[in-house]
Amino acid sequence: MTKVIINADDFGLSRGVNYGIIDAHLKGLVTSTTMMMNAKATKHAISLAKDTPSLKVGVHLVLTWGRPLLEDVPSLIDEAGNFKKQIFVYGNPVSISLDDLEREWTAQIEKCFDADLTPSHLDSHHHVHGIKEFYPVIKKLSEKYGLPVRNAGTHFTDIQTLTDVFLDDFYGDGVTDSYFENLHEQVEGGKSIEIMTHPAYLDETLMKESSYNMQRLKETRILMDAKSIKQKI
Repeated sequence: MTKVIINADDFGLSRGVNYGIIDAHLKGLVTSTTMMMNAKATKHAISLAKDTPSLKVGVHLVLTWGRPLLEDVPSLIDEAGNFKKQIFVYGNPVSISLDDLEREWTAQIEKCFDADLTPSHLDSHHHVHGIKEFYPVIKKLSEKYGLPVRNAGTHFTDIQTLTDVFLDDFYGDGVTDSYFENLHEQVEGGKSIEIMTHPAYLDETLMKESSYNMQRLKETRILMDAKSIKQKI
């Protein structure tokens, strides 16, 4: 039987996101989530994770949103002390110190352990761990902590990936009621699959912090409505 992981990104972004993820797990298809360790509702997510041991929780490494956990990572931040969003927007990682990046991402992983949670895997906000120039850092952290990472490109050749195939098409216009019913048509038999999702309930923080908001409600509904086909995927 094909191994399918349905991961909910952005755990910790807001309380509405947190509750949406928990419901999409307990009442739907979500099997795991990845937590933003620098977000406003991270503590709330940690509490919910401890109350929901059936939900696997990884670390959603952040580089393009909010503020870093460390204060001494000058190459990662703008004048206001926030992460440089242009790293993602313009795809220009040249000015990033890999030492700064490694230390910040280490701090984010360690914060998960410090909360008495054992992370299941690593991925990243806006898929930045897949940037080729950052590969030495994510590979080193994967090996250091013994954690698989989201498959983020053909250059992930000598690193433990969570699955053979990563699908990011359950997003935006790809969020359809028939998505999971037709999943078998997308992937070659025998390969393990991870599907990225973003379930959530709307709240003020989500509306302020993310342009991808209303569609998360639809994702939540579909993930819960599709529970009846759970044994088929």
